[in-house]
Amino acid sequence: MTNAIESRLSELGLTLPDAPAPAANYVPYVQTGNQLFVSGQISMGPDGFITGKIGADLTVEQGAAAAQACALSLLAQVRAACDGDLTRLKRVIKLTGFVNSPSDFTDQPKVINGASDILVEILGEAGRHSRSAVSAGALPFNVAVEIEGIFELV
Repeated sequence: MTNAIESRLSELGLTLPDAPAPAANYVPYVQTGNQLFVSGQISMGPDGFITGKIGADLTVEQGAAAAQACALSLLAQVRAACDGDLTRLKRVIKLTGFVNSPSDFTDQPKVINGASDILVEILGEAGRHSRSAVSAGALPFNVAVEIEGIFELV
């Protein structure tokens, strides 16, 4: 039986990736009470890392697509934390987005909108969240975007 979130993903033609394993000495998520803190998810597509500096190597639109990929990885981590049961996801509380960009780039919010918009499209009101969108001079593996999230579970 599919739940509403999985049905919505299917309607949008989206699939969640497998939850990425940590690349170093940390865990992918920590649950405390009804809050789930998900470690930063880097921009990754079906062909591997989405890399480059937004505003130099990539457009804002390409950056937003990379941020969307991060959002899907965040949801994959939530699914893993909930033993595959996305019905336990009550809402997105906060995202912090890091944009690999030159020092004079100022459209970080437009890039992270890629994640915010897809979460609202998938989850409706439960996808609305507080957010920070900041520039980073470099990110691991030269990825375009990294996003961490805080979620409320039931």
